[in-house]
This record gives sequence, C-alpha cells and structure tokens, in this order.
Amino acid sequence: MTAIISTDNARFSIACALGASLAFSVNDVAVRSFSSSLPLHEVVLFRSIVGLIFTLAVFAGSAGWLAAFRTKNLRLQIMRGLFVVVSNFTYFAGLAVLQLAEASAIFFVAPLMITAFSAIFLREYVGMRRWLALVVGMVGVLLIIKPGTVAFQWALLLPVFAAAAYAAMHTMTRHIGQRDSALTMSVYIQLTFIVVCALMGLVFGDGRLGVDAGPVMSFLFRAWVMPSAQDALVFVIAGISSATGGYLITQAYRSSAAGLVAPFEYSALVLAAIWGYALWSEIPGWITVAGILLIMGSGIFVAWREAQRQLPASAKRAMGRR
Repeated sequence: MTAIISTDNARFSIACALGASLAFSVNDVAVRSFSSSLPLHEVVLFRSIVGLIFTLAVFAGSAGWLAAFRTKNLRLQIMRGLFVVVSNFTYFAGLAVLQLAEASAIFFVAPLMITAFSAIFLREYVGMRRWLALVVGMVGVLLIIKPGTVAFQWALLLPVFAAAAYAAMHTMTRHIGQRDSALTMSVYIQLTFIVVCALMGLVFGDGRLGVDAGPVMSFLFRAWVMPSAQDALVFVIAGISSATGGYLITQAYRSSAAGLVAPFEYSALVLAAIWGYALWSEIPGWITVAGILLIMGSGIFVAWREAQRQLPASAKRAMGRR
C-alpha cells in the first residue's frame, strides 16, 4: 500500500479525507446538541448560511465569488445537493435517539457502498475479494441494527438511508469532479441546503407535525424558535466545520479513486466514540463494538486491495520479496 499512497495525489486525497472526518465529527456534535431544543431544518438552515459565507470567503481565492457559481452541469449539481440533504436529515434525525458511535458506525458502511457504486455506475474494477469485504461490512451493520430482536428500533435504519444517499452523492462527485471545481460543488451543496430548509420552514415552521410525535419527528418538525446568542455561536461552529469538511472531502474524491479515499473516512468512527463518551457518557455494547470492527476491517481491506490493484508489476514483485 505504501507505493500507492506515496504519490502526491493519493497523499493529498488521504489528508483531505482525514481532515474532513475531523470537521464532520465536530459538525455532528454541534447539530446533535440541538436535538431537544430546535427543529433540524432551522439548525441546518443557519449552519448552511454560515457555511456558504465561510466557503466563499476562505476558498474562493483570486477567482472571486462569481466564479464559484459557474457550473457546467447545473442539473447534476442540484441532484448531488439533494442527495446530501437526504443524507444529512436522515442521519441527524437518527441522532435524536441513537448513540453517536452507534449511528456513525452504521453510517460508515457508506464507503463500502461507494466502492460498490463505483463498480456499478463508474465501471471501476472491483474484484471478488473486495465484494466479499463488502458483505462482511454489511454483516457488521446487521450486528449493530439487530433486526428481528427486541433491541431493534426503526431509527437504526435512518443512518443506513443516510449512507446510501451519501454514497450516491460521492459517486456523482467522481463523475462530475473533473468538470467543476471543489469550490463550486461545495457552494451548490450549501445553496441546496438553504433552499430546502427555507421551504421546510415555510411549510412546517409552525410545528404542527412535531407535537407529541416522538424525539425523531419532533427534531425534524418542531416549531421554529428564536436562537439565543449561545445557539448562534454553535451555528457558526457547525457552519465552519461543515463547510470545511465538505470542501476537503470533495477535493479528496476529485483527486483519487473512490476506493482509495473512502476507507480513510473511518477515522470518524474513533472520533464519534470519543465525543460520545466525553459529552454524553455513551459506551457502545460489545455486539455494537464487534459490528464496528467488522465495518472498519472490511473498509481497510478494500483500501489495501485497491492499492494492490494500482501497483505496477515491478512494485508487486518487490513487495513479495519482503
């Protein structure tokens, strides 16, 4: 694997993926802190406004703000943005009742899905061993979800839907990433969030659907509340971390094959466990830990096989002599 990650593009992509995982973990904590007080669409709206301003101010550079809105395929940008909206809303809704590490572990079957989607839709080669690794990862998900047992709850399916939408979004990133810049793709994601959340606020802002509806539905549809100064500070933190993570992960997938980048996002699982324990005293059960290890292990194996596939024959022979 050393030979493949020693290239400039691969190193850059891996660094971006690790940085994005840290940024997204901060965003998860910030958004989850509102699960019992503000509606999710209000939180995401203000977060996205901050994120859009931050993205343009920090990443636009000499090209200027106007260049960030230029796209060669508006329809695909909007579709990609809607996938992100679905992914965020289903994932954060699940956080209203699930442990952070538990939800993150289920969500992080997404890199495995990305590998599968890359083979199906982008015609990237995926061998039998990597397909078997995907199956192992899905077994890990089943261990966490525990279908058919008394421990099962329907909210556990929300991170699965989030993972599928996230995988679809990054498969599209690989498809259009050579035509539009990471800045442009980040800007259109934030714009999609703003439009969708504003519409949700107009339609559901009175909170009629969130009354006595349970923690998940309440988080999605409770009435709008005037944010406090402390809320505004958390919005800023969430907006900056979300924008930074979105920009970095887009750069990662634009620069290298999805199969190489995806497994390095698993660093967020460790961060989720740390945040969950430090802030909410959450300790995953042993079966959940086993599921997490299966998902991580299959992801690492997929990364290793991807690296092996891209090595030149001379490098493979050299590695075989060690």
